[in-house]
Amino acid sequence: MKQVPALQVKDLRKTIGKKTIIKGLSFDVWPGEVFGFLGPNGAGKTTTIRMLVGLIKPTSGSIYISGRNVQSDFKHAMKNLGCIVENPELYPYLSGWENLEYFARMDPSIPIERLHKVTEMVGLTNRIHDRVKTYSLGMRQRLGIAQALLGNPKLLILDEPTNGLDPAGIREMREFIRFLAEEEGLSVLVSSHLLSEIQLLCDRVAIITSGEIIRIDTVEALLSEKERVIWRVEPREKAKMLLEKETTVKEGSEDQLVTPLNEEKIADWNRKLVEAGVRVMEMKTVLPALEDLFLELTGGNSID
Repeated sequence: MKQVPALQVKDLRKTIGKKTIIKGLSFDVWPGEVFGFLGPNGAGKTTTIRMLVGLIKPTSGSIYISGRNVQSDFKHAMKNLGCIVENPELYPYLSGWENLEYFARMDPSIPIERLHKVTEMVGLTNRIHDRVKTYSLGMRQRLGIAQALLGNPKLLILDEPTNGLDPAGIREMREFIRFLAEEEGLSVLVSSHLLSEIQLLCDRVAIITSGEIIRIDTVEALLSEKERVIWRVEPREKAKMLLEKETTVKEGSEDQLVTPLNEEKIADWNRKLVEAGVRVMEMKTVLPALEDLFLELTGGNSID
């Protein structure tokens, strides 16, 4: 039996007035996958998410959640979706449990056992009867996710889930999202400006700029294409002049130079440096940070 994507986006477009903001986005998110959504300021990331969750209508194109068309079968599509767009909306003077009860009443099909289940999933069992105003930011984020999971969705969309969290909270949230994907089989689309977190968290990444997706791939595949060679050489200026005849060269710190990895040529470059009297003290291949790759792909645009 053919697997159905948890989220399928086909040629999604959004035009406001005469300006086209979203220009034909297409991508899939598969069951159990954590999918990163990255884009610089004004790229259309938030507009896309608002279309995915039904807050605004696309000009054209299709969105399917667990095979249900969001436009023609909205009710059933939304049954398979949980989301937090920006910050979770909670009632601070109610307890965590009372917040869950309130939201569960909107869907009579949610049994009381589900409230216990999501409370346990997000690790709030010991604090669920305390007022939300006493919760830390990380606890409020987890309660918001519990709320989003009440309907037992197939897809969870999280917009900046680690925003404002301290390093310990960020790590805890990362581990929790991985747990949801690996242990519960949930598909998670994560929008984040923390590229280091996306690198650690996501199975695949879509990079969007100016309303268009320019790359979709696994983090490993994206980075492996951009492997670099770090050269520790002396004198650096002479080495740079020689290497620039062969490839592109960037200056690193102190006595380092950086070139692209070319496995067929690297031994030849090393030989030429040595024959010219350059001391090659170290030569190693490294993967770039996702942030460096992101800036290259988007032409130096900053992230949200």
